[in-house]
Amino acid sequence: MISGKPLRISDFDYELPPDLIAQHPLPRRDDSRMMVVDRKAGTISHALFRDFAEFLSEGDLLVLNDTRVLPARLWGRSGEARIEFLFIRELEPGVWEVLCRPAKRVRPNDTMRFPKGIKARVVGLAEEGRRRLDFGKTDVRGFLARAGYAPLPPYIKRDKEDETARPEDLERYQTVFARTEGAIAAPTAGLHFTENVLSGLKAKGIDIRRVTLEVGLATFQPVRAELVAEHRMLEETYSITPAAAKAINAAKGKGRPLTAVGTTVVRTLESAWRDGTVRSGRRSSALFITPGFEFHVVDRLLTNFHLPQSTLLMLVSAFAGYDLVMRAYAEAVKERYRFFSYGDCMLII
Repeated sequence: MISGKPLRISDFDYELPPDLIAQHPLPRRDDSRMMVVDRKAGTISHALFRDFAEFLSEGDLLVLNDTRVLPARLWGRSGEARIEFLFIRELEPGVWEVLCRPAKRVRPNDTMRFPKGIKARVVGLAEEGRRRLDFGKTDVRGFLARAGYAPLPPYIKRDKEDETARPEDLERYQTVFARTEGAIAAPTAGLHFTENVLSGLKAKGIDIRRVTLEVGLATFQPVRAELVAEHRMLEETYSITPAAAKAINAAKGKGRPLTAVGTTVVRTLESAWRDGTVRSGRRSSALFITPGFEFHVVDRLLTNFHLPQSTLLMLVSAFAGYDLVMRAYAEAVKERYRFFSYGDCMLII
């Protein structure tokens, strides 16, 4: 609720000049600017991400999402029609769920033709442009590694099929600590980290732990309902090892602050909270965090700047307070921060 009224999607709108949407990564990951938002003081200050460790103390816990992005974008043909495919997930050996545009040209039993002589048959339909493709005995992950492109978001307005940019995007639209392959979008708050930054954090005595949330359609699912309460999140899969859960629970028990790197880590940890503890295991979550949500695990949040009217902006507003977040976004526009995936970041303390 804002001022006693039900939350509307339009409450999370803001004006953003198109030239502030980052189209390319900076030459150095840790050159990003970092807005620092202090929830208790209600203040906004400015720093650089390379100074991130200065805002943490020895013994603090930092939690990363180590998911690895698939080179999930590829183009193929249905008859003479050229189709863009986003490979979402493998449903069973050789059968993949894909998002395709234009979907109307991808019909049941059609044969899809891909580069390098790869073919697949359409074996099922789903909502919102999704299809199921059967690749038979083809090693699809190996094929994507050879031919796929980084699944850059649509607001990056450049040729997604530019072969010269492919190597850089495959490297830079990936965190340096990525391990577990399965995401179709990067956990973008982690893109600012370098090996030097991680080494500096460890040297300072910061306890770094990893969880995995396979970033899927839910993270950038458009909100089409007028009222926030009417939106339903799609499920995403997360996993937490017993060792990570033990470390997180120990930190919470001792009152050591926990900093989540990205909204995906927030959703993972808050989804796993049961009866006063974070539980390990592999599960699915459709948790939708909006203002009024009670946080149990996360004390600080490092996050990028998110799209207007997005579920990610709603989560950040729940964590820091609606008024403070909207003021911070207005300040970011005024100070010409770079927005979205390849943009700058915000540390909420």
